[in-house]
Amino acid sequence: MKSKSLSLIILITLLAVLFAAAPARATKIRVVTTLTDLADFTRAIGGDLVEVRSLAIGVEGTHGVPMKPSFVPIMNRADLLMLVGFDCEHAFLPALLEASKNPRIQKDKQGYVDCSKGITPREMPLSTERSSGDVHPYGNPHYMLNPNLAKIAIGNIFTSLAAFAPEHRAEFTRNRDTYLAKLSATISALEKEAKPLKGVKFVSYHGHWPYFAERFGMVYFGMIELKPGIDPTARHIEEIIRTMKAENVSIVVREPQFPEKVPKSIAEQTGATMVTLPIMPGGVPNTETYIKMMDYLIKTMVSAATVKNTEKGGTQP
Repeated sequence: MKSKSLSLIILITLLAVLFAAAPARATKIRVVTTLTDLADFTRAIGGDLVEVRSLAIGVEGTHGVPMKPSFVPIMNRADLLMLVGFDCEHAFLPALLEASKNPRIQKDKQGYVDCSKGITPREMPLSTERSSGDVHPYGNPHYMLNPNLAKIAIGNIFTSLAAFAPEHRAEFTRNRDTYLAKLSATISALEKEAKPLKGVKFVSYHGHWPYFAERFGMVYFGMIELKPGIDPTARHIEEIIRTMKAENVSIVVREPQFPEKVPKSIAEQTGATMVTLPIMPGGVPNTETYIKMMDYLIKTMVSAATVKNTEKGGTQP
Protein backbone atom coordinates (compact mmCIF):
# COMPACT_ATOMS: atom_id res chain seq x y z
CA MET A 1 0.00 0.00 0.00
CA LYS A 2 2.78 2.33 0.95
CA SER A 3 4.44 1.50 -2.36
CA LYS A 4 1.29 2.47 -4.38
CA SER A 5 0.87 5.72 -2.45
CA LEU A 6 4.48 6.58 -3.05
CA SER A 7 4.13 5.91 -6.78
CA LEU A 8 1.03 8.14 -6.98
CA ILE A 9 2.81 10.97 -5.19
CA ILE A 10 5.76 10.67 -7.54
CA LEU A 11 3.45 10.73 -10.59
CA ILE A 12 1.59 13.80 -9.36
CA THR A 13 4.88 15.51 -8.59
CA LEU A 14 6.21 14.74 -12.07
CA LEU A 15 3.04 16.07 -13.73
CA ALA A 16 3.16 19.21 -11.61
CA VAL A 17 6.76 19.79 -12.64
CA LEU A 18 5.92 19.07 -16.29
CA PHE A 19 3.04 21.56 -16.47
CA ALA A 20 4.92 24.13 -14.42
CA ALA A 21 7.71 23.98 -16.96
CA ALA A 22 5.35 24.41 -19.91
CA PRO A 23 5.02 27.90 -21.46
CA ALA A 24 2.00 30.02 -20.58
CA ARG A 25 0.50 29.24 -24.02
CA ALA A 26 1.67 25.74 -24.90
CA THR A 27 -0.46 25.38 -28.01
CA LYS A 28 -0.59 27.44 -31.17
CA ILE A 29 -3.10 30.24 -31.63
CA ARG A 30 -6.03 28.65 -33.40
CA VAL A 31 -7.35 30.87 -36.18
CA VAL A 32 -10.25 30.20 -38.51
CA THR A 33 -10.70 32.38 -41.60
CA THR A 34 -13.69 32.57 -43.88
CA LEU A 35 -11.68 32.88 -47.12
CA THR A 36 -8.29 31.77 -48.37
CA ASP A 37 -6.72 35.23 -48.78
CA LEU A 38 -7.22 35.89 -45.08
CA ALA A 39 -5.68 32.50 -44.28
CA ASP A 40 -2.64 33.32 -46.44
CA PHE A 41 -2.13 36.66 -44.66
CA THR A 42 -2.58 35.12 -41.20
CA ARG A 43 -0.01 32.40 -41.89
CA ALA A 44 2.44 35.01 -43.16
CA ILE A 45 2.11 37.13 -40.01
CA GLY A 46 1.62 34.38 -37.44
CA GLY A 47 4.27 32.01 -38.74
CA ASP A 48 4.82 28.97 -36.52
CA LEU A 49 2.77 30.51 -33.74
CA VAL A 50 -0.58 30.02 -35.47
CA GLU A 51 -2.69 27.12 -36.68
CA VAL A 52 -4.88 28.44 -39.50
CA ARG A 53 -7.94 26.81 -41.04
CA SER A 54 -9.88 28.41 -43.90
CA LEU A 55 -13.54 27.53 -44.40
CA ALA A 56 -13.20 28.15 -48.14
CA ILE A 57 -10.68 26.36 -50.34
CA GLY A 58 -10.76 29.01 -53.06
CA VAL A 59 -13.16 27.74 -55.71
CA GLU A 60 -16.33 28.83 -53.94
CA GLY A 61 -18.21 32.09 -54.15
CA THR A 62 -17.27 34.50 -51.38
CA HIS A 63 -20.92 34.80 -50.39
CA GLY A 64 -21.80 31.12 -50.47
CA VAL A 65 -19.16 28.87 -48.95
CA PRO A 66 -20.98 25.50 -48.55
CA MET A 67 -21.43 24.75 -44.86
CA LYS A 68 -20.02 21.42 -43.64
CA PRO A 69 -20.46 19.72 -40.25
CA SER A 70 -16.68 19.68 -39.90
CA PHE A 71 -16.68 23.48 -39.70
CA VAL A 72 -18.45 23.49 -36.32
CA PRO A 73 -15.68 21.87 -34.21
CA ILE A 74 -13.07 23.97 -36.01
CA MET A 75 -14.91 27.13 -35.05
CA ASN A 76 -15.64 25.84 -31.57
CA ARG A 77 -11.92 25.54 -30.86
CA ALA A 78 -10.88 28.79 -32.55
CA ASP A 79 -9.25 31.61 -30.61
CA LEU A 80 -9.72 34.10 -33.45
CA LEU A 81 -12.05 34.41 -36.44
CA MET A 82 -10.90 36.48 -39.43
CA LEU A 83 -13.64 37.63 -41.82
CA VAL A 84 -13.87 39.94 -44.85
CA GLY A 85 -16.73 42.02 -43.45
CA PHE A 86 -19.17 44.36 -45.24
CA ASP A 87 -21.65 41.48 -44.91
CA CYS A 88 -19.68 39.42 -47.46
CA GLU A 89 -20.19 36.19 -45.50
CA HIS A 90 -23.82 36.82 -44.58
CA ALA A 91 -25.12 33.61 -46.19
CA PHE A 92 -23.07 31.17 -44.13
CA LEU A 93 -21.18 32.76 -41.23
CA PRO A 94 -24.02 33.72 -38.83
CA ALA A 95 -25.36 30.14 -38.71
CA LEU A 96 -21.88 28.71 -38.20
CA LEU A 97 -21.16 31.17 -35.41
CA GLU A 98 -24.33 30.16 -33.61
CA ALA A 99 -23.60 26.46 -34.04
CA SER A 100 -20.01 26.86 -32.84
CA LYS A 101 -21.09 27.78 -29.28
CA ASN A 102 -17.76 29.58 -29.01
CA PRO A 103 -18.11 32.81 -27.01
CA ARG A 104 -14.59 33.96 -27.93
CA ILE A 105 -15.36 34.58 -31.62
CA GLN A 106 -18.89 35.95 -31.45
CA LYS A 107 -19.55 39.41 -32.92
CA ASP A 108 -18.15 42.28 -30.81
CA LYS A 109 -15.84 39.90 -28.90
CA GLN A 110 -12.05 40.16 -29.13
CA GLY A 111 -11.82 37.05 -31.28
CA TYR A 112 -14.21 38.40 -33.96
CA VAL A 113 -11.87 40.18 -36.39
CA ASP A 114 -13.58 42.20 -39.13
CA CYS A 115 -10.77 42.84 -41.61
CA SER A 116 -12.71 45.60 -43.41
CA LYS A 117 -12.12 48.00 -40.51
CA GLY A 118 -10.63 51.21 -41.95
CA ILE A 119 -11.75 50.57 -45.55
CA THR A 120 -14.20 52.89 -47.31
CA PRO A 121 -16.59 50.71 -49.33
CA ARG A 122 -17.67 51.38 -52.90
CA GLU A 123 -21.17 51.07 -54.31
CA MET A 124 -23.28 51.77 -51.26
CA PRO A 125 -26.77 50.57 -52.25
CA LEU A 126 -29.67 52.95 -52.67
CA SER A 127 -32.05 50.18 -51.62
CA THR A 128 -31.73 46.89 -49.74
CA GLU A 129 -35.18 45.61 -50.68
CA ARG A 130 -35.30 42.02 -51.93
CA SER A 131 -36.40 43.26 -55.37
CA SER A 132 -32.92 44.80 -55.73
CA GLY A 133 -31.30 41.36 -55.52
CA ASP A 134 -28.73 40.08 -53.02
CA VAL A 135 -27.33 43.55 -52.31
CA HIS A 136 -24.80 44.25 -49.59
CA PRO A 137 -26.12 46.92 -47.25
CA TYR A 138 -22.61 48.07 -46.30
CA GLY A 139 -21.28 48.37 -49.88
CA ASN A 140 -19.31 46.15 -52.25
CA PRO A 141 -17.26 43.73 -50.09
CA HIS A 142 -14.72 42.65 -52.72
CA TYR A 143 -12.01 45.11 -51.69
CA MET A 144 -9.41 42.36 -51.35
CA LEU A 145 -8.83 42.46 -55.13
CA ASN A 146 -7.14 45.84 -54.65
CA PRO A 147 -3.77 44.94 -53.04
CA ASN A 148 -3.48 48.37 -51.42
CA LEU A 149 -6.73 47.73 -49.55
CA ALA A 150 -5.55 44.21 -48.74
CA LYS A 151 -2.73 45.87 -46.78
CA ILE A 152 -5.37 47.37 -44.47
CA ALA A 153 -6.79 43.90 -43.87
CA ILE A 154 -3.27 42.67 -43.12
CA GLY A 155 -2.95 45.45 -40.56
CA ASN A 156 -6.15 44.34 -38.87
CA ILE A 157 -4.93 40.74 -38.74
CA PHE A 158 -1.63 41.86 -37.20
CA THR A 159 -3.42 43.97 -34.57
CA SER A 160 -5.65 41.07 -33.55
CA LEU A 161 -2.76 38.61 -33.24
CA ALA A 162 -0.66 41.08 -31.25
CA ALA A 163 -3.60 41.80 -28.93
CA PHE A 164 -4.26 38.10 -28.37
CA ALA A 165 -0.62 37.17 -27.75
CA PRO A 166 1.27 40.38 -26.84
CA GLU A 167 4.31 38.35 -25.78
CA HIS A 168 4.85 37.56 -29.49
CA ARG A 169 4.29 41.08 -30.80
CA ALA A 170 7.90 41.50 -31.93
CA GLU A 171 7.78 38.33 -34.03
CA PHE A 172 4.42 39.29 -35.54
CA THR A 173 5.85 42.70 -36.39
CA ARG A 174 8.87 41.21 -38.17
CA ASN A 175 6.68 38.81 -40.11
CA ARG A 176 4.23 41.53 -41.10
CA ASP A 177 6.95 43.89 -42.25
CA THR A 178 8.64 41.15 -44.28
CA TYR A 179 5.37 40.23 -45.98
CA LEU A 180 4.38 43.84 -46.68
CA ALA A 181 7.77 44.50 -48.26
CA LYS A 182 7.30 41.47 -50.52
CA LEU A 183 3.74 42.55 -51.39
CA SER A 184 4.81 46.13 -52.12
CA ALA A 185 7.53 44.90 -54.47
CA THR A 186 4.97 42.72 -56.22
CA ILE A 187 2.55 45.64 -56.58
CA SER A 188 5.28 47.81 -58.11
CA ALA A 189 6.12 45.12 -60.64
CA LEU A 190 2.45 44.54 -61.46
CA GLU A 191 1.83 48.25 -61.99
CA LYS A 192 4.45 48.28 -64.75
CA GLU A 193 3.10 45.08 -66.25
CA ALA A 194 -0.47 46.39 -66.15
CA LYS A 195 0.16 49.58 -68.15
CA PRO A 196 -1.51 48.12 -71.28
CA LEU A 197 -4.70 47.70 -69.25
CA LYS A 198 -5.31 51.44 -68.86
CA GLY A 199 -8.77 52.19 -70.18
CA VAL A 200 -9.53 48.59 -71.18
CA LYS A 201 -13.23 47.81 -70.64
CA PHE A 202 -14.53 44.54 -69.24
CA VAL A 203 -17.61 42.88 -67.81
CA SER A 204 -17.84 40.04 -65.29
CA TYR A 205 -20.49 37.62 -64.18
CA HIS A 206 -20.67 39.00 -60.62
CA GLY A 207 -19.63 42.41 -59.35
CA HIS A 208 -16.30 41.34 -57.89
CA TRP A 209 -14.10 43.75 -59.83
CA PRO A 210 -14.71 47.48 -59.20
CA TYR A 211 -11.82 47.73 -56.69
CA PHE A 212 -9.46 45.84 -59.02
CA ALA A 213 -10.43 47.99 -62.02
CA GLU A 214 -9.87 51.21 -60.10
CA ARG A 215 -6.46 50.08 -58.86
CA PHE A 216 -5.13 49.12 -62.29
CA GLY A 217 -6.82 51.76 -64.44
CA MET A 218 -9.33 49.50 -66.17
CA VAL A 219 -12.97 50.36 -66.85
CA TYR A 220 -15.45 48.06 -65.13
CA PHE A 221 -18.40 48.07 -67.52
CA GLY A 222 -20.74 46.03 -65.32
CA MET A 223 -21.91 42.57 -64.44
CA ILE A 224 -23.72 39.88 -66.40
CA GLU A 225 -26.07 39.06 -63.53
CA LEU A 226 -29.44 40.78 -63.74
CA LYS A 227 -29.00 41.94 -60.16
CA PRO A 228 -26.56 40.78 -57.47
CA GLY A 229 -27.14 37.06 -56.97
CA ILE A 230 -29.81 36.84 -59.71
CA ASP A 231 -29.03 35.11 -63.01
CA PRO A 232 -29.50 37.17 -66.18
CA THR A 233 -32.63 36.96 -68.29
CA ALA A 234 -32.48 36.54 -72.10
CA ARG A 235 -33.51 40.18 -72.49
CA HIS A 236 -30.77 41.32 -70.13
CA ILE A 237 -28.16 39.32 -72.04
CA GLU A 238 -29.30 40.90 -75.31
CA GLU A 239 -28.91 44.35 -73.78
CA ILE A 240 -25.41 43.50 -72.49
CA ILE A 241 -24.35 42.31 -75.95
CA ARG A 242 -25.73 45.44 -77.60
CA THR A 243 -23.99 47.84 -75.21
CA MET A 244 -20.73 45.89 -75.23
CA LYS A 245 -20.55 46.15 -79.02
CA ALA A 246 -21.38 49.84 -78.92
CA GLU A 247 -18.77 50.57 -76.24
CA ASN A 248 -16.02 48.24 -77.51
CA VAL A 249 -15.88 46.14 -74.36
CA SER A 250 -13.14 43.63 -75.08
CA ILE A 251 -12.95 41.23 -72.10
CA VAL A 252 -15.52 39.01 -70.37
CA VAL A 253 -14.51 37.73 -66.93
CA ARG A 254 -16.00 34.51 -65.64
CA GLU A 255 -15.41 33.63 -61.99
CA PRO A 256 -14.77 29.89 -61.35
CA GLN A 257 -17.92 29.31 -59.30
CA PHE A 258 -20.19 30.32 -62.18
CA PRO A 259 -20.99 28.18 -65.27
CA GLU A 260 -19.12 29.01 -68.44
CA LYS A 261 -22.08 28.89 -70.84
CA VAL A 262 -23.44 32.43 -70.58
CA PRO A 263 -20.11 34.34 -70.36
CA LYS A 264 -18.72 32.29 -73.26
CA SER A 265 -21.80 32.98 -75.39
CA ILE A 266 -21.59 36.72 -74.69
CA ALA A 267 -17.88 36.76 -75.57
CA GLU A 268 -18.53 34.90 -78.84
CA GLN A 269 -21.33 37.26 -79.86
CA THR A 270 -19.40 40.43 -79.06
CA GLY A 271 -15.94 39.38 -80.25
CA ALA A 272 -14.60 39.79 -76.71
CA THR A 273 -12.10 37.47 -75.04
CA MET A 274 -13.38 35.41 -72.12
CA VAL A 275 -11.03 34.73 -69.22
CA THR A 276 -11.58 32.75 -66.03
CA LEU A 277 -10.20 34.61 -63.03
CA PRO A 278 -10.06 33.57 -59.37
CA ILE A 279 -11.50 35.84 -56.71
CA MET A 280 -9.37 34.38 -53.92
CA PRO A 281 -6.22 32.21 -53.73
CA GLY A 282 -6.76 28.66 -54.93
CA GLY A 283 -9.58 29.52 -57.32
CA VAL A 284 -7.61 28.22 -60.30
CA PRO A 285 -4.29 26.29 -60.48
CA ASN A 286 -1.08 28.16 -59.60
CA THR A 287 -2.83 30.77 -57.44
CA GLU A 288 -2.23 29.19 -54.05
CA THR A 289 -1.17 32.46 -52.40
CA TYR A 290 -2.46 36.02 -52.63
CA ILE A 291 0.68 37.23 -54.39
CA LYS A 292 0.50 34.38 -56.92
CA MET A 293 -3.17 35.18 -57.50
CA MET A 294 -2.54 38.88 -58.15
CA ASP A 295 0.25 37.99 -60.58
CA TYR A 296 -2.12 35.57 -62.35
CA LEU A 297 -4.86 38.21 -62.59
CA ILE A 298 -2.61 40.81 -64.20
CA LYS A 299 -0.88 38.42 -66.59
CA THR A 300 -4.19 36.95 -67.74
CA MET A 301 -5.79 40.37 -68.23
CA VAL A 302 -2.77 41.69 -70.14
CA SER A 303 -2.75 38.59 -72.34
CA ALA A 304 -6.46 39.07 -73.15
CA ALA A 305 -5.99 42.77 -73.89
CA THR A 306 -3.00 41.95 -76.09
CA VAL A 307 -5.04 39.48 -78.13
CA LYS A 308 -7.72 42.06 -78.85
CA ASN A 309 -5.18 44.76 -79.63
CA THR A 310 -3.37 42.48 -82.07
CA GLU A 311 -6.64 41.49 -83.75
CA LYS A 312 -7.36 45.18 -84.31
CA GLY A 313 -3.99 45.59 -85.99
CA GLY A 314 -2.36 47.46 -83.14
CA THR A 315 1.06 46.86 -81.68
CA GLN A 316 1.48 44.45 -78.86
CA PRO A 317 1.75 46.09 -75.46
